[in-house]
Amino acid sequence: MSYFDAASAAPLHPVGRQALLAALDEGWADPARLYREGRRARLLLDAAREAVAEAVECRPDELVFTPSGTRAVHAGIEGALAGRRRVGRHLIVSAVEHSSVLHAAEVHEARGGSVTEVGVDRTGAVAPDAFAGALRPDTALACLQSANHEVGTVQPVAEVAGACRAAGVPLLVDAAQSLGWGPVAGDWSLLTASAHKWGGPPGVGLLVVRKGTRFAPQGPADERESGRAAGFENIPAVVAAAASLRAVRAEAAEEAARLRELTERIRARVPALVPEAEVTGDPERRLPGIVTFSCLYVDGETVLHELDAAGFSVSSGSSCTSSTLTPSHVLRAMGVLSEGNVRVSLPPGTPAEDVERFLTVLPGVVAGVREKLGAPVTAGGVRGAERDGEGSGAAAAAGALVVDALGRRCPVPVIELARVIGDVPVGGTVRVLADDEAARLDIPAWCEMRGQEYVGEEPADRGSAHVVRRVS
Repeated sequence: MSYFDAASAAPLHPVGRQALLAALDEGWADPARLYREGRRARLLLDAAREAVAEAVECRPDELVFTPSGTRAVHAGIEGALAGRRRVGRHLIVSAVEHSSVLHAAEVHEARGGSVTEVGVDRTGAVAPDAFAGALRPDTALACLQSANHEVGTVQPVAEVAGACRAAGVPLLVDAAQSLGWGPVAGDWSLLTASAHKWGGPPGVGLLVVRKGTRFAPQGPADERESGRAAGFENIPAVVAAAASLRAVRAEAAEEAARLRELTERIRARVPALVPEAEVTGDPERRLPGIVTFSCLYVDGETVLHELDAAGFSVSSGSSCTSSTLTPSHVLRAMGVLSEGNVRVSLPPGTPAEDVERFLTVLPGVVAGVREKLGAPVTAGGVRGAERDGEGSGAAAAAGALVVDALGRRCPVPVIELARVIGDVPVGGTVRVLADDEAARLDIPAWCEMRGQEYVGEEPADRGSAHVVRRVS
């Protein structure tokens, strides 16, 4: 089995495993106690904190360990907003932040605060000028991830941090995906991360609050971790997290170059091997191991199941996956195709032959799913439907062709559009009736990929009518 989902959770690094087992014997006692076992546990905790602080490039007393990366994000946002409540209640986030950041923003807004969401371009990157333009006199906090968890795009953190610093606004950086590759550049004020993203054990997050940053921990007071993370420290897991971070950092330069070559191989060959596929994310400013692509006319959940059966563990931001009926907020913000989305995130040590086997298997998997769904696909792409429109659900109305895809989920509305576009003359239109949220993203993306014109969305009795004009 080839595990290609390191962006969700990286396998436990061998060094981390050794440290975990050793710390189970040595670090089980209460580090707040003065007897021998407690002192031994305290030494382990302090050494782990110093090691992680060195990797982050912060002071040990600026860093605390939390029960998870998500809890670090929530504690960081809540504490920073509370610490600057006299300044105002305005929060800035990017449109592609991790859901933990966006959920915290929703809670803040529900409690009467205001939130500005800064958009991104088609590569998934924010523009520093746009981010700086969102700063206001009442801005209490800004949040920006160091690199995106779905498409791998690296954000201009240093530039944004400089603008925030000039405005006197603290910047919280979610470094979950990038910290294993190196420290985060820029004059940021707060930073969060999660150990299971870099090959540490799950259940360990970290929160860094720079000296001079106003911060008021929320919730009941607790004497542990400077009052910023309540509860008994999981010292064995913390020790393993620190050991694995040090180990992956020592390997980072060499492994980054190797994984970058492998993901570049995927980026270059998928469009050549799979007709109607779109590779997303920045081609240059990206993490070494992540590559994401979307394929027209396929069901994302079925693709994942078929790849799993073929021996590959991947993830997806498609709206067709079982966990959601809406497209990934990242893909939606980028304005790129969401259907048939596949995220490949290679863990360190991935053999090149596994990637070659993936590229060999993928075209057949996609072709098989398309065939099951009835997509009119040839080796060169999608052909026009037969003139009678058999099976298309299309009807002529008011000089246009109408496709009724109401009640049908991705990728069916796009498949039906592709089947009938050849039945209208150049300049003619097709109106696709759909109530699937993904249609708002995937029909315009289809038009851009196929060289047709997306006229826009119109209200309908049910759902919406997506109007497409045939250009070629």
